[in-house]
Amino acid sequence: MIKVGDTIPAVTLYEYSEVEGEGCSIGPNPVDVAKASAGKTIALFALPGAFTPTCSAKHVPGYVEGADAFKAAGVDEIWCLSVNDAFVMGAWARDQKTNGKVRMLADGSADFAKATGLTLDLTARGMGLRSNRYSMLVKDGKVAALNVEGPGKFEVSDAGTLLAQAKG
Repeated sequence: MIKVGDTIPAVTLYEYSEVEGEGCSIGPNPVDVAKASAGKTIALFALPGAFTPTCSAKHVPGYVEGADAFKAAGVDEIWCLSVNDAFVMGAWARDQKTNGKVRMLADGSADFAKATGLTLDLTARGMGLRSNRYSMLVKDGKVAALNVEGPGKFEVSDAGTLLAQAKG
C-alpha cells in the first residue's frame, strides 16, 4: 500500500469537462497524473462509487463546500477519484455542482487504485473492483498525508481532516 513519502502512481485518469476551454474538447480528456500534480499541492480523495449514498451525501459535498478554505491553505486543486468512467463522473459532477471546485477524475480501469494498493473488492455486491475510501495530501507528486478508511467507515477521509493537515 502507498504510504507517506511515496510518489503517486504515474497513470492516466480521465475527466469529462462540461464546457470547452483552453483547447480542451468536452470529453473525456486524459489527465496524466504525474504532469497534472507536478509542482502543485493536491487534496485528493477517493471513494467507492459515483452516486452512492455516503459519497454523494457527505464525502463530495464536504470538499465542494470547503474549496475556498483549501485554496486559502495552499491547496492548488482538489481531486475526486472513483472507479467509474468519465461520463459517469461528468454526470456526477453536474449533480454535485463541483465545477471550478473539485476535479472529478475517472479511474475507469482501477489503474490508480491498483497501483496504490487501495482497492476494495465489491464483487459480491455487484460492483466489481473499486477504490477504497481515503484521502491524501499530495505535494509535487508525493504523498504528504494519507487517511485510509476502515471497511464501511467515513471517519478520516472527510474534508475537515484533510484541510487540517493542509493547514499543517
